[in-house]
Amino acid sequence: MPRTVTDAITAHLHLEAEIGGYEAADARKEAVDGTYGSLAQLVGGAPRNIAIVSNATTGFIQTVSSFDFAPGDAIVTTRSDYTSYQIQYLALAKRLGVRILHAEDAAQGGVDPDSVRDILKRERNRVKLVAVSWIPTHSGLVQDVEDVGAVCTEFGIPYSIDACQAVGQLAIDVKRLRCDYLSVTARKFLRGPRGIGFMYASDAALARGDHPLFIDMRGATWTAADRYEIAATARRYEDWEFPYALVLGLDAAARYAMTVGIDVAHARAFALGARLRDLLRAIPGVQVLDRGREPCAIVTAQIGDRHGSDVVYLLRERGINTAATLQWFGLLDLGKRGVTSAVRISPHYYNTEIEIDSVADVLREIVDQKAS
Repeated sequence: MPRTVTDAITAHLHLEAEIGGYEAADARKEAVDGTYGSLAQLVGGAPRNIAIVSNATTGFIQTVSSFDFAPGDAIVTTRSDYTSYQIQYLALAKRLGVRILHAEDAAQGGVDPDSVRDILKRERNRVKLVAVSWIPTHSGLVQDVEDVGAVCTEFGIPYSIDACQAVGQLAIDVKRLRCDYLSVTARKFLRGPRGIGFMYASDAALARGDHPLFIDMRGATWTAADRYEIAATARRYEDWEFPYALVLGLDAAARYAMTVGIDVAHARAFALGARLRDLLRAIPGVQVLDRGREPCAIVTAQIGDRHGSDVVYLLRERGINTAATLQWFGLLDLGKRGVTSAVRISPHYYNTEIEIDSVADVLREIVDQKAS
């Protein structure tokens, strides 16, 4: 996190310790309210379209719970959607009889919008939602969410995008994406704190009266013994209990990202990712796994026959932070390709070419050590 983010968080925590939680929230109400404007600017919406939630998965769950599924209804998704969502789809199928339809991949990888169109032609009356993870957690794939949005608009089907891994490294304009919902986590490429995120709900979704199944008193008012009235804005998706320090950290992260420039961050991070892929491809025994027309700044690779978790540990000993990608994180993609595990390396704009080269050098040493 940038220092401005941590300063915003710690300043509010100190204020809560000094005067109390409710009082601190009241004292910083203007700054908290301003967060909605910062987040709206980040994604191209308006403050009324923004809800602050605990993370992108929470935003996704709030989205899905807005639809009244009946047995036989369908959700269209991709073969590379986020692990938690794939599990939640299975839970919906088991408990509510919802059918989960996975669109086929394009030849270069990632969802094929024509496959989505074919499914909607065939199942138009039963599809309640199309949901796509823009960038999955298990690789650097960037899915064609804009063209999928055009297909959903053509058929009038609600459309949800998970932008957890996209925000901060890709420009986001919800108008171009034509999505009804978009969910975001503050950390990762946005460089915000853990435990906070936000979601976008379109004017069309708000006008339909969409609201979560388990709506909170922040999102609705109890108007009579047998009635409630939902909030007019996307705040209908929020909970009463709010981590205000993290909200202010999220605001600082959004403003910091826009000061840097998403186009600048995008160009720099993508270039570093491409550099690392080229270096890794030159190492015998290393297989780069990222697919798609233009992979993002998440680089995934199999390092010889070493388990990804072991590689992460060896890199951390050298001061290099990475993460393991396991087959079940992307079972429909990695399983099909026979990938058991891999390492995920995510350079950002503040990294240097020297650091990228050092990662490749250390991975070459790890492969050579195993071979000897």
